[in-house]
Amino acid sequence: MRGRYPDQLTLKKKDMATLQQLLHQGNTGLRVARRAQILLTRASNQRVCQVVTKVDQHPATVWRVCERYRQHGLVAALYDAPRSGRPPVFSPEGAEAD
Repeated sequence: MRGRYPDQLTLKKKDMATLQQLLHQGNTGLRVARRAQILLTRASNQRVCQVVTKVDQHPATVWRVCERYRQHGLVAALYDAPRSGRPPVFSPEGAEAD
């Protein structure tokens, strides 16, 4: 079999409970929910190719999410870092665009 073999992903009990809670909430964003599903599926000893078919994501995404969890923790794995640049500017309600 070709390709790299991932290390076993072990989630902390507190993180596992948080991930399951995020998936069962009705207001979790799609990106966060998919990342939570990736982490839970990989922690259940499933191979990356099985996770890819389950969550319909690219294998690089699965690897990236798992590595972010290993290196920086749960928050970094689930949420994007703030981006540089000018924040979006919105006009007040009712104001017409020029």
